[in-house]
Amino acid sequence: MNKKILTAALLGGLAFAQAASAQEFDDRWYLTGSAGFNFQDSDRTTNDAPFVTLGLGKFISPNWSLDGELNYQNPNFDANQDLNWSQYGASLDLRRHFVQEGRGWNPYLLFGLGYQKSEEEFAAVDANGPRERKDGGFAAKLGAGLQTTFDKRVAVRAEVAYRADFDDKSVAAPSEDWFGDVLASVGVVIPLGPAPVAAVPAPAPVAPSCADLDDDGDGVNNCDDKCPDSQPGQTIGPDGCPVPVSIDLKGVNFDFDKANLRPDAVAILSEASQILTRYPDLKVEVAGHTDSKGSDEYNQKLSERRATAVYNYLTSNGVAASRLQGPVGYGESRPIAPNTNADGSDNPEGRAKNRRTELNVQN
Repeated sequence: MNKKILTAALLGGLAFAQAASAQEFDDRWYLTGSAGFNFQDSDRTTNDAPFVTLGLGKFISPNWSLDGELNYQNPNFDANQDLNWSQYGASLDLRRHFVQEGRGWNPYLLFGLGYQKSEEEFAAVDANGPRERKDGGFAAKLGAGLQTTFDKRVAVRAEVAYRADFDDKSVAAPSEDWFGDVLASVGVVIPLGPAPVAAVPAPAPVAPSCADLDDDGDGVNNCDDKCPDSQPGQTIGPDGCPVPVSIDLKGVNFDFDKANLRPDAVAILSEASQILTRYPDLKVEVAGHTDSKGSDEYNQKLSERRATAVYNYLTSNGVAASRLQGPVGYGESRPIAPNTNADGSDNPEGRAKNRRTELNVQN
């Protein structure tokens, strides 16, 4: 029984192998096949012989696998080579794998239970030729081995195991209740189906910053918007606030101290009325202005008369009064050019520009 002692020592050493962290869990079914050598218990009086296995299994957790396996071996007797002795069986094998990330070969321990059937020929006492015994019984297995990962599609397994075969009806060894065989094998593990794809965690949602938001839809982000309640249709400045838009009716100027439209102004106002007709949602304020000559009160009334002249023209040429605010006069309070020169002298050109009307957009 020296082989039994040697095997027990080997298994004991592997049992103290360092436990390793689990790799990614690959739970595909796989096929197994192996070939090896069966070192028979010497009490059997049979020769050592090769054996083969075929099985199906899968990992049931990152560190545990379960295989169902069939085996067959056909050794001869030492004394009489003409007598046949063969054995076949099935087992359920549980393996504890000690897997370490990045390591190509990983050790494991094996625990198996099964059924083994023996077919044993023995010489008859008469001339009818050899007789045969066919009996089966319980078997247990303990072993250790090394296995590669599935990185290369097919894994390789090298294993040594001790199998106890509880056969108590042997003709060649009638005094034995069980036999212990040592099994050394090399095999392959072939996973079925494509490799599992590791799930990629969804990125954590990122709260949008104010630079990405525009609550009032005016084209200015919330960070820069100083007027977050602007209304659709308003003209918006870079700070998000509505800005007054003035349509200076260039050319619609007035003679000094006059409010009547000059002939050259009529052509410009005709074009303005066409634009307002083309854009029916546009609303404007009709405003009149004067230069600085005269008193404030006089200029205020003069600017109102000038605004009224433009207002009346627009309404008489198809522009709805509901779209016009005013007429409003601003007198001399809003000059667009200097009324006097830097030395205090009169500036006729500047005053002429200030004698004007404007259409101030309101939306």
